[in-house]
Amino acid sequence: MTSTNVGVSCPTGSRTPERGIAPAILATPLPDGSVRCDLCAHRCLVRPGRRGICGVRENRAGSLVTLVYGEAVAAELDPIEKKPLYHVLPGTTAYSIATRGCSFHCRFCQNWAIAQAPREGVRTRSFRLPPHEVVARAVALRARSIAYTYVEPTIFAEYVLDTARLAKPAGLLNVLVTNGYQTPEALDVLGPWIDAANVDLKGFSDRFYRRVCGARLAPVLDALVGMRRHGIFVEVTTLLVPGENDDMGEIRELTAWLVRELGPDTPWHVSRFFPAHLMTDHPPTPLGSIVEAVGIGRSAGLRHIYPGNVWGAGGELSDDTRCAGCGATLIVRRGYAVTADRIVDGACPTCRTPIAGIWAR
Repeated sequence: MTSTNVGVSCPTGSRTPERGIAPAILATPLPDGSVRCDLCAHRCLVRPGRRGICGVRENRAGSLVTLVYGEAVAAELDPIEKKPLYHVLPGTTAYSIATRGCSFHCRFCQNWAIAQAPREGVRTRSFRLPPHEVVARAVALRARSIAYTYVEPTIFAEYVLDTARLAKPAGLLNVLVTNGYQTPEALDVLGPWIDAANVDLKGFSDRFYRRVCGARLAPVLDALVGMRRHGIFVEVTTLLVPGENDDMGEIRELTAWLVRELGPDTPWHVSRFFPAHLMTDHPPTPLGSIVEAVGIGRSAGLRHIYPGNVWGAGGELSDDTRCAGCGATLIVRRGYAVTADRIVDGACPTCRTPIAGIWAR
């Protein structure tokens, strides 16, 4: 059997019989009427009349459809730093969109009301926002990029693809904020259209992924390497949850892997947890744990480490960008605001050391 519908799922401007319904890409029909979804690493076997783990891909009479094409639940103009992407057009804005649904069910999910809506029976109000209108709004608002974010964008890949194909000729970057659970086939389809991604590497143990996120670690690592192979600029975020994924031996393994497989110039955001969703019984991450993790990352050889959710802490927890060559401060940040940007032609103006990222304005 071979996957079907690997091109654009629903040509921009076309009508579908029901709002949000469009043919799904990367769907392999099986003789018994089931369909295997090859979009994310769950590779769900979807029986007739049923949905995949994400809750937004349904088998209708032996054909897989997406239920959320062009049906946004959020559309906001955000600083690119909020994604967080610190090495992608700093100081600019990203027009950010999401549908409902997610391929994970993280117990600490910050956006659970929309991400887990299909799973938990939460009613979400969506609004029609076709790809051409996403791009038109982004241009009108003078955004420099479109971010597919808030929930896992892989689950609305058809919407991403059609939007991204219109965004490119309009001069916009396309960025994913993702859990990194794409299959190699999905990266082959998405890769040519995506410029940058922030990938949540949620921990470095398969046990944590299975118990807390409902997923596995290996496919995320494979996707991170795959993204780099496709030329996508990658930044990585790890949220430290006390007692769950904050073992410093594990952090040593994680940061060593980043240096070995993605390179020392990969920006790593190590962020402080605050109680949310099903983990309100966990305390916030101690600042000392963030400081220790930053130190481990530096010892591993990572050149750009950014503490997250530690506003105003300063000192060791500064999120300014510094030159790995001479140590000069190149980008100064206050929260999500960039107050100074001294990078010239992608390099330090003092010692000319190149700084990995997308800097063209």
